[in-house]
Amino acid sequence: MEIERKWMVTGWPEGLPLLETYHMDQGYISVRPTVRIRREALEGGKTALVLCFKGAAGADGLSRKEIETEIDQPLFGQLEDLIGKPLIQKVRKTYLLPDGNHLEVNCVDEGLPSAFWYAEIEYRTEEEARSWSSRTVGLEKYLQEECTGKPGSSMADYWVQTRLG
Repeated sequence: MEIERKWMVTGWPEGLPLLETYHMDQGYISVRPTVRIRREALEGGKTALVLCFKGAAGADGLSRKEIETEIDQPLFGQLEDLIGKPLIQKVRKTYLLPDGNHLEVNCVDEGLPSAFWYAEIEYRTEEEARSWSSRTVGLEKYLQEECTGKPGSSMADYWVQTRLG
């Protein structure tokens, strides 16, 4: 189960310890339900090729079932060829928050007219997600524009708008 909140942001946050940086490429086989491939290259580490299935989000958009499995390069290549569109380019930086949570900030398709930034935090429970406040970690200005559950704000929607539209 994936439980997360998401915000539209501008730039990388300042003053937080950086834990890791990933360079990613992802594409969608299907957006409803979500079936996605992603290449996740950890800076200074390994690269994983991942096939992901995501169920429909709950009414408040906080949680949904998610299944991820690593696949090999030949299968990834076949699926990328099947998709037949340029994959979305992302850089994700993960920061440690003062409360112990991790803030994942993503820069999507940098340099393209459609480029944008978003941040997300994953939680252990829906109750924790609902009660969490950006004020408690001093990020109320950075995390102003919450888009959790907002129609049109998912990466799958971005795929449709920029690759299929």
